[in-house]
Amino acid sequence: MIVNYSSSSSEDETENTSKDDSSPLRKRGKLDTENSSISEPLDHGSVKRKAVKSAHSAPRLPLPDSVKEMFRESEEQWIDKSEAHGGRLRSFQHERGNWATCVFCPYDPEEAFLELLNEMMALAATHGIPLTLSEEFHLSLSKTVVLRHHWIQPFIQSIRTGLTQFQKFFCLADKLKVYSNAEKTRTFLGMEISTGKTQLLELIKIVDETMTEFNLSTFYKDPSFHISLAWCVGDHVERLKKTCLSEMQVGAQTQICTTN
Repeated sequence: MIVNYSSSSSEDETENTSKDDSSPLRKRGKLDTENSSISEPLDHGSVKRKAVKSAHSAPRLPLPDSVKEMFRESEEQWIDKSEAHGGRLRSFQHERGNWATCVFCPYDPEEAFLELLNEMMALAATHGIPLTLSEEFHLSLSKTVVLRHHWIQPFIQSIRTGLTQFQKFFCLADKLKVYSNAEKTRTFLGMEISTGKTQLLELIKIVDETMTEFNLSTFYKDPSFHISLAWCVGDHVERLKKTCLSEMQVGAQTQICTTN
């Protein structure tokens, strides 16, 4: 038993003790039930129940989104839906934290060029080839590679450092050509570069140095520099070549001569 004595004097204690307890030892040993507090033995089960009840009654703080994201990778599995992006299929499996990356030179076409592309697409459609206009136009300087998120900034800095001293140059694209991806799941109509190949090869060397630094795939050994104009799902390379590529080339050449 744990006893807490009050701060009252010994006289007060004597007054509150029984008259029959005449022994001084008995008086000191007696407890003042009015002024003293007595702690009962701890009931650990009761304490736990009270703590649990208190925890349930208190409002819970919301879990931060940053913490939730830490465990989503193990709970969720990415499902690639090709219909969400025109029927295109991924060349490699999506993994959370990985970023598909490509180094390229952007091209901003004029309105007349876009009108020509619409005419080409209409011509291909008459032969049963449903071309889709590219969302943006560019000249690739690397293959599509996968970067981890923490590589992105060092990768960009490496490319910038390599290109710092590179001089501007002129490129000309004037010949239509048909391409397909390695898996033969997509066909592309592109405009091949005829002027500026030497400088582009020098650019590729610089980009490849960064790719090697990060242990990534370098560019093709004998590249065909081009700007992709339109695409379709499936392997339609031979059909495009046989049915309408020549007619498309005539229209493109006319547009180039008019522009120049």
